[in-house]
Amino acid sequence: MQALCGGLTDNDPLWHDVQYCTRGIVPPAPQPKPDCLKTTPNYVVLHGKPETQHNYLLLPSCRITGIECPFLVTSGVANYWSEAWENARSGGSVPVQYANIGLGINSKGARRFNQMHIHMAGVRPSTQRRLQELDTMGRMATQPAQWGAPANQAPITGTPGSGDRTYRILKLTDLRQNLFALLNQYVVRPNALSMADQTLIVVPKMTATGFAGVFYVLNSDTSLHGGTSTCDYLLVYS
Repeated sequence: MQALCGGLTDNDPLWHDVQYCTRGIVPPAPQPKPDCLKTTPNYVVLHGKPETQHNYLLLPSCRITGIECPFLVTSGVANYWSEAWENARSGGSVPVQYANIGLGINSKGARRFNQMHIHMAGVRPSTQRRLQELDTMGRMATQPAQWGAPANQAPITGTPGSGDRTYRILKLTDLRQNLFALLNQYVVRPNALSMADQTLIVVPKMTATGFAGVFYVLNSDTSLHGGTSTCDYLLVYS
């Protein structure tokens, strides 16, 4: 497991940031000390880059390189997605100042740093509208066991000029379940895929009155026609 989850002495900048926030260990020069926006026994919240009011990161306080770490699919792991939402939502500890919120994690190949981090960022109104249209059309899974079915895959337009990407879409009413475990059980293993190649994105359904009590959980990888292994096409950081 250590080979996939990393070691305590690894020289990763985000891991250094976590150790500073949780244990006071100063990062090696020339890396600056991070702003520890929130520190708990399970996770740390930091600014993303660029620093805006809709670009934050939630990182485990323990050593987890990324989505490929087997510990993430076990029953003993903290529910990082729920924690990210509780922080990012309106009224949360580190609220994302954007009309629509997105939470996302990149695949191993698409990320820059190797301490797991969930992006807490904005989402374009067009993404929100597209997901609600697909919801109305019944073009998404309503049970985790349906998540991998081709009928629940759909293209979604990303950043201007980047075109469409195909995502598997699951609709949930809460984030109590372990999304990593659901992905592994119902998408990755049945299709002989690799967790390291996956991206995950959570988009809370928003209406004129606020959060509508629904989460759209998106997954993609390059095994899909038009698929992607990064969440960056859908999230707004700057």
